Amino acid sequence: MKFSCQKSEIAVEIQNALEFTSKRNSLSILSNVLLKAHDGVLEIKSTDQKVGFYSSLEVNVAEEGLTTVICDKFLGIIKNMPDEEITFDDKDDKFTIYNSSGKIRYELKTISGDSFPELEKIDDSLYFSFPQKDFVQMISQTISSVSSDESKYFINGVFLENTGKSLIMVATDGKRLSFIEKETESPIPAFKSAIIPQKFLNELKKMSTGEGIFELAVTDTIIFARFGRCCIYSSLVKGNFPNYRKVIPSQQPNVCKCSVAEMLNALQRVALMVEDKSNKIILNISDGEMQIKSIETDLGRSDESISCSLSSDEGDSFEIALNLSYIVNSLKTMDSKDFTISFFGEGLKAMTVRPEPAADYFHIIMPMQA
Repeated sequence: MKFSCQKSEIAVEIQNALEFTSKRNSLSILSNVLLKAHDGVLEIKSTDQKVGFYSSLEVNVAEEGLTTVICDKFLGIIKNMPDEEITFDDKDDKFTIYNSSGKIRYELKTISGDSFPELEKIDDSLYFSFPQKDFVQMISQTISSVSSDESKYFINGVFLENTGKSLIMVATDGKRLSFIEKETESPIPAFKSAIIPQKFLNELKKMSTGEGIFELAVTDTIIFARFGRCCIYSSLVKGNFPNYRKVIPSQQPNVCKCSVAEMLNALQRVALMVEDKSNKIILNISDGEMQIKSIETDLGRSDESISCSLSSDEGDSFEIALNLSYIVNSLKTMDSKDFTISFFGEGLKAMTVRPEPAADYFHIIMPMQA
């Protein structure tokens, strides 16, 4: 096999491929990327058996062939080559990489491409189209609420639900919940609700251009996404996602409205004195003013007041303790100027954070003991 192409073109594809290789054993073929040159095209594949990546690239093919090389070392070599055309030549179990002048030259050992596992495939009829911009927004709104507790594997991902006319994404770690629903212009083919691993969604978001469409397909065990010349897939998380609708409050008697920018700026300053272990802050809310305070420690304390408006059926002032990162993560994803916090005046009941005016997403946060 022998082919050549511009450094900038192949570097992007190998960078993407690396994220789908195995990191456990560098000597395993699952740490390698498969390269197949034929008919003016280079096919690029990688997998760790749970996730998979496929892409193709137009190249100058001098000799057709198939091989695999260790992906991370291959990428490191490409990145450090001059920004020009690079030639790749596979002979006698050695993969040679050199620049146009021939003054820079590398050799990598290979493993036969015949040993590379087959990637998962699905019938084209099972794919449906969904705007990249909308799907990326759904990922952004939910991904921070995914649980990292491996003992609760059934919440180690984002729940995807198909209503036929819309897609719903939900994530929770038991102390917070993020929800978003996007309606579709045309009906979506039926598929069972699925729990999508966080890694897959992060990679999909990173690789997305934010324009055009994703072609998505969901089976009982795997999710696929096609876009441009790429196709990626992942095994789904097994288990039953909690009934999230039970924890969504139907009505909350107290609503506080604030500026997103003012709140984030104040939280950033107050955070300088927040203890890392508890990550607790206190909100003292009354009509016209919200005071944001850190808990006093041996180092000291901090507080700041911002303007707000309060509509309440239960009282004139309230104190709420909550996790700093939960409210910050919720606000950072908002695309509105203002937001509201809806809550109950007594007990440790869930509070809801929404953009103002209300949109197709919201976040639920469980308060802490004050």
